[in-house]
Amino acid sequence: MTVRTFRSAAVALVLAAAAASPAFAQRVVKIVVPYGPGAVQDTVARTFSQELGQALGASVIVENRPGAGGTVGTQAVAKSTDNNTLVLSAASHMLAGHLYSKLGYDPVKDFTGVAYIGNSGYVIAAPGNLGVNTLADYVKMVKSQPGKLNYASAGNGSATHLGMAYFLAKAGAQMQHVPMKSTGDAVNEVLAGRVQGVVPALVGVMGFKSDARIKLLAYTGAQRSKFLPELPTVAEAGVPGYKFDTWFGLLAPSTMPRSDVDKINAAMNKVLADPAVQQRLVLLGVEGGTMSVDAFQKLLRADDEQAGMLVKASGARIE
Repeated sequence: MTVRTFRSAAVALVLAAAAASPAFAQRVVKIVVPYGPGAVQDTVARTFSQELGQALGASVIVENRPGAGGTVGTQAVAKSTDNNTLVLSAASHMLAGHLYSKLGYDPVKDFTGVAYIGNSGYVIAAPGNLGVNTLADYVKMVKSQPGKLNYASAGNGSATHLGMAYFLAKAGAQMQHVPMKSTGDAVNEVLAGRVQGVVPALVGVMGFKSDARIKLLAYTGAQRSKFLPELPTVAEAGVPGYKFDTWFGLLAPSTMPRSDVDKINAAMNKVLADPAVQQRLVLLGVEGGTMSVDAFQKLLRADDEQAGMLVKASGARIE
């Protein structure tokens, strides 16, 4: 290769990298996961971070910042001013605004929905040795011992907390709440038989569907999951009107320029069209999808209204 040819090739590579996304070339984009390693959002973020970096022409890193039901890491992103920081959020993002009496950020006004990733539901689960095989049996057992049985969650204010609190309210039953540090910890409590219930995201229990230590009783979505079609919905199984599912998406501080928001949205939509990324999401029980920025914003506003109704119905509140 001649010097001239080499230089021409080098220039072409530089121009190609710049064309990938001039706004992000040579930058480090950080995706904050407001929960610990192994949590649902953490797993989802790591399914596409490398591909997103390639699409943006930037380095993309995933950083775990757990605490207070996801509000610690989320608040850090809300206050970020570097235009390089995103948060991998789910429906619990909107729940926090109605659940906490004091919150250091506004889940609606302080964020922009950058990219929708997909949706999934949750599962009502109990220890395998509890002796129940259906949700109806489970509700009957809980009602026979009001307030004496326990359920675990990923912490006060987490979706796993609200999902069970809402279920109990709709079923007219009572259990004691045992907050843990993560969904994984909560599921482990059920696997060990130390608590009698948990409502993890489908993502967190796909690997346990054949495990005798845990009994998956019902799916929380409006329709059965295509990943576990044999599992009835909670409404089908005897608690009519119950629906609790989640979206996954990337949010940015509301101060991020719209041009940057649009570039990340376009890059994510390209990434989500990659069959390899799609397959990773399928293995997690996530139904992937794409949306424009405006469509995602509309979804977030609608979800905020639903979150308010859910928190009110559950009676949960964190001071």
